[in-house]
Amino acid sequence: MRWLDALLGRTRPVQPDLDALFALPSAAVTLEAATGLTPTGLGSVCFRAAEGAAFSALERDAKELVGAGVTESADSYGYTWLTITRSPGDLGDLVTELHGVNTTLEGAGFGPSLLCSLVCFADPAGGGLALVYLYKQGTFYPFAPRGGQRRDNALELQVRGALNGELRIEEDLARWFPLWGAPGL
Repeated sequence: MRWLDALLGRTRPVQPDLDALFALPSAAVTLEAATGLTPTGLGSVCFRAAEGAAFSALERDAKELVGAGVTESADSYGYTWLTITRSPGDLGDLVTELHGVNTTLEGAGFGPSLLCSLVCFADPAGGGLALVYLYKQGTFYPFAPRGGQRRDNALELQVRGALNGELRIEEDLARWFPLWGAPGL
């Protein structure tokens, strides 16, 4: 069937690799050395909540898995954000907990509801930056909002250059979606 898919121009979706999140602590060292960006201790998982008792119980289990320091919020697009707060020096623990929430949702069959995960960094110039993991693409991209609905494209490109080879960076810049109002930014 592969040749028929190729002939008709169909592609198979990229399988998410949630273990890619575990590359973030070492990438953070590279990022700090190259740009001065440091982890803030904030990370989030964004997903579209489903109706019903089964999903509510699953969401409750995911929160209990993380324990203290987790908050839930909703954005204007109807997505739910679970935000985890840890000490800035505990990036490994933060990533493990983000991974746990993602795998809990994926394991229960709600993988298609996952949108992205992000880890926040502080910019010495006074702004923030998030490394965003696109669940459906299996790639990362930097997002650096700067007041209102502007972003620091130069910093984003600098981060892409610094992390090329450390993380699987999304090559298509059109997929570097702005996450205006994302928790932690």
